[in-house]
Amino acid sequence: MEERIKYLFRQYTTGKCSRKEYEEFFAYVRQSADDAALRGMIQELYAAAGQEPAAPPYVDGNGALVLRKTKRGLRWAMAAAAVLLVGVALWWEPGPQLTRNHTARSEFKYLLLPDSTQVWLNAASTLEYPAQFSGSKREVYLSGEAYFDVRRAEQAPFVIHTGSVSTTVLGTAFNIKAYPGLKNIIVSVNRGKVSVNYGKQAATLTGGQRLKVDQAEATAPAAVKTAITEAAPWKLGNLAYDNETLEDIVKDLERVYNVNIRITEPGMEQIKISTSFRRDVGAEKALEVLCRLTDKHLLRQEGIYIIQ
Repeated sequence: MEERIKYLFRQYTTGKCSRKEYEEFFAYVRQSADDAALRGMIQELYAAAGQEPAAPPYVDGNGALVLRKTKRGLRWAMAAAAVLLVGVALWWEPGPQLTRNHTARSEFKYLLLPDSTQVWLNAASTLEYPAQFSGSKREVYLSGEAYFDVRRAEQAPFVIHTGSVSTTVLGTAFNIKAYPGLKNIIVSVNRGKVSVNYGKQAATLTGGQRLKVDQAEATAPAAVKTAITEAAPWKLGNLAYDNETLEDIVKDLERVYNVNIRITEPGMEQIKISTSFRRDVGAEKALEVLCRLTDKHLLRQEGIYIIQ
């Protein structure tokens, strides 16, 4: 994933981003999960130009990259910004101002979009959409997880962009899980039909089906379609995992319970697990279940849960 972020960062700073790359890069920025990596990359860029920032760059509360420069580095930074603006202008078509809704860790939110589509936004997620939909498509941008109940409109398909994957529907109910840093983007359909486009491929899902798209395969993602009984168990207060890595499950629990969890043994994070439990059991009970399944022990030190 780090190499992917570096690639997107280089594309961004040189003004070579495609629109999808721009959206994918800023999904990472908004999530701020890779804030330290982004700061390091910016500092490397300064060093390559023979300049030193006065203080480390950071991601502000609006998801913007903030660069604090010395006077010596100001001319270089202005030139870099000019290149970026020219590059963006070459491909970016002005669009409507987007409304941005965000949830913090352990926060959940219900949204009613301008077309009466209903959205349930899971923890640590961001959804962007226009104040009014117009034209032949209704487009929104998701980072994280959300359940959509889309208002049917034959002449205006509803499109959800999640990094390099886009999901298109007319009127249906389904869930998308697309947190930056997770191995898979997962689309689960409750009713109706959706089309999922990834790389140069596409898959059609109907009610009771799920598609997992491997985000690591940037050029031609691998995908697996399976049957399911529930599209969004989290919406009903359940946490359910089907053959997911321990690393991805732990990241999920950190978001849901707003806690910090550490896996100490190298390679343990790639263990695959299938399990489920009620969200209201709490972080400690949920982690005890994971430890029993992996034959590990749970400790808590200075407010951090440790699996070892």
